[in-house]
Amino acid sequence: MRPLMILVCVYLFFAIEACATNKSPVSTQAANRQSNNNQSSDTQADKTEAEETIDSKPLKLAPRKIALGGGKFLSLNVPQGFEITMAADGLKRPRFFAKSPDNRIFLTTMWTRADNSKGAVYILEGFDEKTGRFSRLTPYLENLRNPNSIAFYTDTSGKSWFYIALTDKLIRYRYIEGADAPSSESQVLATFPDYGLNYKYGGWHLTRTLAFDDKGKLFVAVGSSCNACEESEEIRASILEMDADGKNQHIIVRGLRNAVGLKFSKGQLFATNMGQDKLGDDRPEDNFYLIEPNKNYGWPYCYEYKGTRISDPVFAKSAKRVDCREVPLAFVGFPAHSSPLGLEYFPSSKSTDGRLKDSFLVALHGSSKRLLNRGYRLARVRKGSPPQDFLTGFLQGTKVLGRPADVFRLSDNAFLFSDDFNGRVFYVYQKVKEKPAGQK
Repeated sequence: MRPLMILVCVYLFFAIEACATNKSPVSTQAANRQSNNNQSSDTQADKTEAEETIDSKPLKLAPRKIALGGGKFLSLNVPQGFEITMAADGLKRPRFFAKSPDNRIFLTTMWTRADNSKGAVYILEGFDEKTGRFSRLTPYLENLRNPNSIAFYTDTSGKSWFYIALTDKLIRYRYIEGADAPSSESQVLATFPDYGLNYKYGGWHLTRTLAFDDKGKLFVAVGSSCNACEESEEIRASILEMDADGKNQHIIVRGLRNAVGLKFSKGQLFATNMGQDKLGDDRPEDNFYLIEPNKNYGWPYCYEYKGTRISDPVFAKSAKRVDCREVPLAFVGFPAHSSPLGLEYFPSSKSTDGRLKDSFLVALHGSSKRLLNRGYRLARVRKGSPPQDFLTGFLQGTKVLGRPADVFRLSDNAFLFSDDFNGRVFYVYQKVKEKPAGQK
């Protein structure tokens, strides 16, 4: 009898403890299964949400009629749900944008394609969202030698600086918020070669482009002097890194024939690059790169075509040639002679339209051989996918109606882009959907 009572007591003790702590093998296994199921459901929900918000379907473009003034109109094609207006005109070859520390929008102009010192920097002011236009263009600096790219930076002491990349030098001014012109003399931070073969021979490349990273390092792209040659000056066809005051200059990458577009996104540097001419209508591709420091991108010894690295036989016996197998592949390739210039990134915020989310828009300036129908548009770029047209209509047969140069994001679903052919700035925005009656 006593052994039976002892067994009953032992059983009751463990049963009570298990209930109190809820740690029986059966309940623990059930809890683990439920936790795993919840994690799996959460992961699947996150994955499903991401798939739903990033729209990877082919873009459907619709024509939009744009008033140009004087009874003239222009028709361009943008994704359904987006609208476009002409935000500014009357400019002489507008190029790249930048926003100042006091949130003003600055824009460079280069006058003509020829080497000149009539370039300028303007402030775009008085933007009216209802009309989609700026009310005034205020000249900030004039008589500049081919100013393509500008940037702002505030140093650790709180001083703000305005940087301009000219053909022959990099300069900066103290920036005073609200001022309509610099109040101090410029500082020369670097000098560059200022000569090259004519455009007709695939050279010159008189633009320089700037980008700051989030640590205050300044990067400058310098193009080649020629179409395909071995440069005598080390700085040609490279990207230069330096401190914000111009100190500690050194080359971080080589072999980029003409990297006109530079942009940091999520701490990584991206660049557009134009491949050499004279190899036919389809080779080499123009490329969009995620820049890897201390790499050689191949020019003039190698080029890329459909994801394959190809050695240029002209330089096969050169003692300076690089191993094409070591050349980084492009993030995305564009058809040859598309001429990619400026770029802009659109983040994965909840309010960003799925067709723009986690994407770059790249300005494709266009080929001088118009029958190829390459460029003259804005392209959407995502890793692992071919570029897609986001805006078209600037090339009608062989008639050029505009050439995109740069893209500047105003908000998650609105941006500006410059047309350096007709001297215009356009405003593209998502049309706000009207709510049903009775909704607030």
